[in-house]
Amino acid sequence: MAEQWKHTADPTEIMRATGHPELEYAAGWTIAGLVTIGTIVAAWVFAI
Repeated sequence: MAEQWKHTADPTEIMRATGHPELEYAAGWTIAGLVTIGTIVAAWVFAI
């Protein structure tokens, strides 16, 4: 049963990043910033 999980591709090809790291970096910081601002606004509105 373990044989069905073997992959025929070269492991170095599988590990290679295929995305856009700059876009992912910017999206991560944007999401983190929006969550931070949302937390501050929620604490202000609900007077926590």
